[in-house]
Amino acid sequence: MVVEENKPPGDISGILLADKPKDITSFGVVDRIKKHFTLKKVGHGGTLDPMATGLLIILINRGTKMAGRLLGADKEYRAVIRWGIRTDTQDRTGKILKKAETTEVERGRLESALRRFRGGIERIPPMFSALKYRGRRLYELAREGREIKREPRKVTIKKLDLEKYFPDRAVLRIVASKGTYIRTLAADLGEEIGSGGCLEELERIRSGPFSLDEAVDLDRLFAGGRTMLEDSIIPPDKVLSLTG
Repeated sequence: MVVEENKPPGDISGILLADKPKDITSFGVVDRIKKHFTLKKVGHGGTLDPMATGLLIILINRGTKMAGRLLGADKEYRAVIRWGIRTDTQDRTGKILKKAETTEVERGRLESALRRFRGGIERIPPMFSALKYRGRRLYELAREGREIKREPRKVTIKKLDLEKYFPDRAVLRIVASKGTYIRTLAADLGEEIGSGGCLEELERIRSGPFSLDEAVDLDRLFAGGRTMLEDSIIPPDKVLSLTG
């Protein structure tokens, strides 16, 4: 996604590692940075849902040409899944469709289910996603109550580990290929277990070689002004060397 305006081109290019707060869209972060620093071209290297937090790669000026290289990278997440609840969006922001009589899941049952989801699998993209159908986003159609047939996509879940266990929810560490919707994974795990489930929290902690530990807080970025932006930019040649 790239946003352009007829403004004088900026004099900086590359990528910015931003720590996205919750309750803002990825496009909203792009738009705020673009307007605050009066930049010509700004995009991002992989969408995060509004409820999600963590690493959002911001592409600036010539950095927007690297979108394809960055979008295809593996991503690492920390996810909290709540058992016993099914929603229409597959996360906590959606309309509750069904609640189970019990929301507790035995640890052994959960670990057995996790084993079945590791490796190469096929996933059907959710209706509440930014994929397009005849020029319109699927989430727009979903909000109108429409259901469009989606073809399954092959994805690879390289790591799916139980980081913390609670009877009614789980904290998972996930490394997955492009196109793995963690909301859908949460819902599918819930169905496999039998109680249903939805994504309660999501934090992206890595994208390719770039880590959340390197990311800048947006409030600090705006307070620091253009100098802080320039100091935080990773130039295109370094991005190329890091991404191979």
